[in-house]
Amino acid sequence: MIALLAKMSVVEGREAEFEAVMGELIASVRANEPGNKLYTLVKNDSGYTVMELYENQEALVAHGQSEHFRAAGPKFAGLLAGRPELQQFEVVA
Repeated sequence: MIALLAKMSVVEGREAEFEAVMGELIASVRANEPGNKLYTLVKNDSGYTVMELYENQEALVAHGQSEHFRAAGPKFAGLLAGRPELQQFEVVA
């Protein structure tokens, strides 16, 4: 399995809009990607992080190529204060 953390900085004052867009994307991922085992948004004082878990590399690639993921991209315009910081991991236990 493959784990991915995507840390995102959101423009101050746009948090509710960001959470709404993410909520739509999360619902689409959960409904349409059987190879995705976890897709959730968490936050702390330093910002937001999407926690993702995929069955295999093919499922991760399928996520990035999915229609709902590509359609969500333009909705983030003006909401993010920079590019997401991605970390990829191999699940070992």
